[in-house]
Amino acid sequence: IRVTGLIARTTVTQYFMNPSADWIEGIYVFPLPEMSAVDTLKMIIGERTVIGEIEERSEAKKIYEQAKSDGKKAALLEQERPNIFTSSVANIGPNEQVAITIEYQEELRYDQGEFSVRFPMVVGPRYIPGATAISSFSSNGWSRDTDQVPDASRITPPVHHPKKGSINPVSITVTIDAGFAAVIESPSHQIKTTESDSIYTIKLSSLRVPADSDFILEWRPTVGDAPNAALFSDEFSGDTYALLMVMPPIEEEAEHSRLPRETIFIIDTSGSMEGTSLQQAKASLRMAVNRLDAKDSFNIIQFNSYTQSLFPTSQVATKGNIGKALRYVDSFAANGGTEMLSALQSALTNQGRDEKVRQVIFITDGSVGNEEAVFRYIKQNLGGSRLFTVGIGSAPNSYFMRKAAEYGLGTFTYIGYASEIKKKMVDLFSKLESPTSLTPGPPKNNFVDRTKSDLFHPVWRITSPIICSAFPEEYP
Repeated sequence: IRVTGLIARTTVTQYFMNPSADWIEGIYVFPLPEMSAVDTLKMIIGERTVIGEIEERSEAKKIYEQAKSDGKKAALLEQERPNIFTSSVANIGPNEQVAITIEYQEELRYDQGEFSVRFPMVVGPRYIPGATAISSFSSNGWSRDTDQVPDASRITPPVHHPKKGSINPVSITVTIDAGFAAVIESPSHQIKTTESDSIYTIKLSSLRVPADSDFILEWRPTVGDAPNAALFSDEFSGDTYALLMVMPPIEEEAEHSRLPRETIFIIDTSGSMEGTSLQQAKASLRMAVNRLDAKDSFNIIQFNSYTQSLFPTSQVATKGNIGKALRYVDSFAANGGTEMLSALQSALTNQGRDEKVRQVIFITDGSVGNEEAVFRYIKQNLGGSRLFTVGIGSAPNSYFMRKAAEYGLGTFTYIGYASEIKKKMVDLFSKLESPTSLTPGPPKNNFVDRTKSDLFHPVWRITSPIICSAFPEEYP
């Protein structure tokens, strides 16, 4: 992974080894960041390199199948979902190794003065709702296609049980040209960092780790109390390209008056949350409930195969009701399916008519196959609420979490490890407890954030990096 300013370019090489005496086809379903743009595919066999071309999906599949039937070496990369890809390699010979290299670009995530990049390494098992649509498997997944998830067999690859030992060893190297001095850490893996000429190189402390959880890297530039700028340049085909990034100064958190809120907590207690994920979710929820103010009202909705609420409607956050809520949270156990649509219906159809700011906090790993149906419901039924998603676990469905928050006019918080719960949830609550207005407006863009002054007149301050790029054809 090579980071320059706000952009990361990643090169992923996957090695397919045929240990058998037969000629075989290798099929590998794997995750990539949902906002990535894949632009390169290479297949390396011995001294030979084959460069992939982008084609319309059905045409690409046709070309690949013809090459496979002709006994030729061929590779096919298909996008199943924005964050799930399938790599197929035809005619791998006995004891032969084939390397597939993919390159993609993505924008970095920036939040409250901190940059982060996440490299997903697991396609977790997803709950597949609906009735079986066909009588046989159409692909290699453990699930059949259904009327609600017509491509289920393509997004449910077989999963190697952890008790059988680790597989798919991964090595990772990251270089960061942040433009500024930075403090770098990884909440997910042990790393070692070296610095030379303001370029940081990060590697795993262990040469290889199993691909059983997402790799996360975070860094915070040391900007100071004044704006700072960094200029990046590169040459390509005789032309010079430039990118200017301006960072805002570090500000002390301003005092905000709290507005009364109605907060609906939705928590996933399905079978996919069993173990560490549910423990993290319960800890996050306990922290959230304990921060409620006497002027607030709240309710808790849990869902698995069924939906259940703590109260019939939202109740005032009295000491007694908070005690009931904490005991309710302690009783949660993971089991059943992931019928999240019914939980959202419960949260969004019982919207009060008072003047409180209404916030829905959705805590889940997002392991469902019918994302589009959930997105449609949020867009059509959001009303006066705002939806904030909290992704839980070592490999949540970040595509679902981000898009649900986007359609819900909220934000997405990712908590991968228990050590992050307090910091991430406190950051989220700081935003939620000081909303800027009583009525939800259009989603804020990535570069500006309105202060509480917009209750009276527009006042804007820069809170995220601003980038400007110069291209030779526009600026000779």
